[in-house]
Amino acid sequence: MKTSVLFGTLAFAGLAAAGASAATLDDVKARGKLNCGVNTGLAGFAEPDASGEWRGFDVAICRAVAAAILGDPSAVNFVSTTGKTRFTSLASGEIDVLARNTTWTFSRDADLKFDFVGVNYYDGQGFIVPKSLGVTSATELDGATVCIQTGTTTELNLADYFRVNDMSLEPVPIETEAEARTQFLAGACDAYTTDRSGLAAVRVAYPNPDDYVILPETISKEPLGPLVRHGDTEWGDIIRWTYYALVAAEEYGITKDNVEELAAAPGDNPEVNRILGTEGELGAMLGLDSDWAKNAIAVNGNYGEIFADNLGENTQIDLARGLNALYTEGGLQYAPPFR
Repeated sequence: MKTSVLFGTLAFAGLAAAGASAATLDDVKARGKLNCGVNTGLAGFAEPDASGEWRGFDVAICRAVAAAILGDPSAVNFVSTTGKTRFTSLASGEIDVLARNTTWTFSRDADLKFDFVGVNYYDGQGFIVPKSLGVTSATELDGATVCIQTGTTTELNLADYFRVNDMSLEPVPIETEAEARTQFLAGACDAYTTDRSGLAAVRVAYPNPDDYVILPETISKEPLGPLVRHGDTEWGDIIRWTYYALVAAEEYGITKDNVEELAAAPGDNPEVNRILGTEGELGAMLGLDSDWAKNAIAVNGNYGEIFADNLGENTQIDLARGLNALYTEGGLQYAPPFR
């Protein structure tokens, strides 16, 4: 989810970020584990399954990075973070990267001293209501009680939307996704607001999903993506280009099923060869082995496969790609050249 924080917390985290030693490639290699900050539990993005194994779209990014650096997608320590704790966890060095559906904003970049390495999910804020409420538009929520996660940009967007539309609001503060589901289902609020992807994810977990409606309005821009601390550009490059390798793999038809074959028998596409490390020295430029990107792709496949298996057609959530389609398909996902 999106998130910002009260300015006091922003200032604290910004100072902490400036003083914390940046996570480095050597640190992660010496530890033998990537410390990755994720959600406390949001279907499709990051949540432990019945056996305690973390799964989801953001989890797949963490595992791809671990495979690129350490050659082992299981070498990840997942750290649950809330809207309030995630920035402190990153600034303090508790985690190396935050991969927790977090919105890229000016203040988080400039004031908190974090670097967003890319946008892995283009989203926007919406509302969900019980069908029995009889509401068909967010403009009909004047005077409504609205469950809202604290420490998020959702809070600010909600206040702005109601102000612009001259409506009154009674916010019901919550801290985690689990609490949001419980409170909303219990009738503690008329509506719940968060990223539309999050609404779709929580809706399918309800006992009777058809009893709830996601309203049509999208009231904000929410570019979500992984972030690291300022001060270690080399580390940021590794996260950034691992993500771009997944996007480029989809564009060039590299999948989890054919990646090993393509690497073993290089073809006549030099871009594919450079991505897979059979041509050029791109891995060395990042301080990684030549097969870093191949290892990242082999874990859960390319960007499209990761999307389909966690959020898209292969799931109950069944989100359309929309803006998250490749640029060749009318979307915004686009990887710079590997050369």
